[in-house]
Amino acid sequence: MASQDSLRSAPSCTLASQIFFFLMPSFLRKDRAREAFSTPPPPMAPTAYLDGMRGLAALSVFSSHLCWQTFDTNKSWGTAEDNYHIMKLPLLRLLYGGPPAVCVFFVISGYALSYRPLGLVHRGATSELSTTMSSLTFRRGIRLYLPTAISTFMVVCLLRVGAYELTRPFANDPRYLKYILEPHPERLKSSCAQIQDWMLTMFRLADIFTWDGFAGWTTYDVHLWTIPVEFRCSLCLFLVIIATARLQSCIRLLAVGGVSWFAYLHSRWDLCLFFSGMVLAELDFARNAHVCCAGLPKSHRRPIQRRWYRIDLAWVFVSILGLYLMSQPEDGGEAAPGWRFLTSLIPGWWAEESFRYWQSIGACAFVLAAGRSQTWRRFFNSPVMQYFGKVSYALYLMQGPAMHSIGYHLFRMAYILTGVEGYKYNIGFVLGATLCIPTVIWLADVFWRAVDIPAVNFAKWIEMQCLSEGQRTATAVYPVDSSIRRHRVLAMETC
Repeated sequence: MASQDSLRSAPSCTLASQIFFFLMPSFLRKDRAREAFSTPPPPMAPTAYLDGMRGLAALSVFSSHLCWQTFDTNKSWGTAEDNYHIMKLPLLRLLYGGPPAVCVFFVISGYALSYRPLGLVHRGATSELSTTMSSLTFRRGIRLYLPTAISTFMVVCLLRVGAYELTRPFANDPRYLKYILEPHPERLKSSCAQIQDWMLTMFRLADIFTWDGFAGWTTYDVHLWTIPVEFRCSLCLFLVIIATARLQSCIRLLAVGGVSWFAYLHSRWDLCLFFSGMVLAELDFARNAHVCCAGLPKSHRRPIQRRWYRIDLAWVFVSILGLYLMSQPEDGGEAAPGWRFLTSLIPGWWAEESFRYWQSIGACAFVLAAGRSQTWRRFFNSPVMQYFGKVSYALYLMQGPAMHSIGYHLFRMAYILTGVEGYKYNIGFVLGATLCIPTVIWLADVFWRAVDIPAVNFAKWIEMQCLSEGQRTATAVYPVDSSIRRHRVLAMETC
């Protein structure tokens, strides 16, 4: 009997161990340790630094959403008597700067989405370009919206089981959240009504015809307003790539510059950033930036390295200038020391928020300089930054549900321990953040493996299933060039 009981319990033990093993963070698992937190095996893609940059931007967005409910993060240093904290100084405020990180995301998106098509154009493989653009356009919506639908449906499930009701008192209590009260999703009377409401919000989130700033945002996760913006700008970018594919490189740069100028005159900062990413990719191809010097003879390699050492400092200076422009305050720039003059230069016809102006220019300058600085590339190619680049989209999608369902519990416990009077409030925030940040990163890691990676594979699979027999054969006979596939940047970002 004992042996029979052990046999019956064996499958359940195996299932439990598998679940436990899957829920373990990837960087703690032996089979993932090399992949997650060690230097990727050579050769590392020349554009891998953009993955690390995307990871750091994702952390900045998360930090912004963590801080903006409890502190006045919009005003710059020196704008009032209570705005002299060191963390409000330029550069330092980027540690919790969500809007400038969004600008960086959009530049990287433009670069990543145009990298493979431009690579084919520069190789002269224009016959493969139509297949590539068709594939990118077909999979883009699935790539963006399938993980989004799953993350917001998770919120629906949490609402129905009452998880959000447990944190609702904290979410609406100004004693704890002193500056911004994020909309806490409402629990409707029935599950059917909740699902219908969720489907309606997903329909609005997929709206590509409305160009209002926050059109399509969903109360199930207010952070997701960038998803429709990303999708609309991606489609416009694809159109520009197709229209300029057969042009000479210099003519293509002029054409994209003209389109960017037109978007600028219409205050479309988001489109300008996407087109700027395409311009940066074009410039990198023009200067052969993706030709690794590792395979060159040492006699040729040393002069190249010495030349890079001489100019690296100059590009670091340019990057610092870009970071300063990205530090433009969201509120009160006209009265902020160091920003009065720059704010006065913003055109009066600029229709969007004024802080988007210099933050966008700074993001372009920083991405341009970081791609030419060995110092920045080494930093963004570090294992930690590469890991956060992989989980960046999952971190973006999970921070809202995780904060509203679990994070608020952790912060409430922290404030109960420390109190909320005076400096005790700050101590409570630090304690709550210490508990909350690892929790959100862990949930993002699980979501990345359970949803994000399968969503990418599903988009590729569904595309293959929908292709005609002739197109399947052509795809098998004319695969994407291995160098392009090896060095391309996966466009998984959105924040």
